[in-house]
Amino acid sequence: MRETVKAFLDYLTSERGLSGNTILAYGNDLYQMVDILEERGRLPRDNHGWESVDQQLLTQYSLELQEKGYSPTTRARKLASLKSLFNFLIEEGIVSQDPTEFLTSPRIGRVLPKCLSEEEMTMLLQETARGDTPEAQRDWAMIELMYATGMRVSELVSLDVGDLSLKEKHVRCLGKGSRERMISMHDQAIQTLETYLKETRPHLLSQSKKDATKESALFLNQRGERLTRQGFWLILKGCSKKAKVLTPITPHTLRHSFATHMLRGGAPLRYVQELLGHKSISTTQVYTHLAEDQIQREYDKAHPRA
Repeated sequence: MRETVKAFLDYLTSERGLSGNTILAYGNDLYQMVDILEERGRLPRDNHGWESVDQQLLTQYSLELQEKGYSPTTRARKLASLKSLFNFLIEEGIVSQDPTEFLTSPRIGRVLPKCLSEEEMTMLLQETARGDTPEAQRDWAMIELMYATGMRVSELVSLDVGDLSLKEKHVRCLGKGSRERMISMHDQAIQTLETYLKETRPHLLSQSKKDATKESALFLNQRGERLTRQGFWLILKGCSKKAKVLTPITPHTLRHSFATHMLRGGAPLRYVQELLGHKSISTTQVYTHLAEDQIQREYDKAHPRA
């Protein structure tokens, strides 16, 4: 059965062009499902086991996820992975019926993403800009670029030097599903990146034990190698602590902040959708609610009778 899951993951990679992170999430969900059902003696340990998976079995699996304490959002994602798998199994003729057809997912309330206020964002950038070490200057350039473009952290650390077009004021970004988009940048971000490229990156590159001419990554760690997502998250937490930003922060917080502040500033929803690389505008619409909530709070604070 694991071979079938692997074939499905290969299909998602080659045919649908999903990102490595998405493939990893699908794999974790589906292999976990096989493990749980096999451990309970509910499945035969061969590729013919998929025919024995019926709606009752999957309902039991769903209940078991709930008993293990998984959140409704996580359970919904795991069940969505199952539905996608069985669509594949039907198309490939591996099963004749889809047991997920009437499987219900848990209800998920609207959870608004957290974002920094404009004042907190300014505090974070100003504090980071004060650092005079190469690492601090790199951190400033990364945070400035993320807030200027709203790109995902995986997109940020994947950037190569050749993806920047500072004269044209844009950066080329490869997003989910290998969809490429060009994102505009403001002058402050461009100036910060120019300084990073001329002064900071060469210093970091000199720390590499490899052939420096072969390193194309834009942002480098202390060893002159491409910075990782985990590395950026640790950097961001440290910068946030120094800036005394009280709102809990993750790399995605910067993306949320960018989208919310753009909409509050009057940017059209379709434009923000393109910048974020959202396939559906409904994904972007959550930020309109967040912007409205912040506007209401500012109104309540400012109006003498509020």
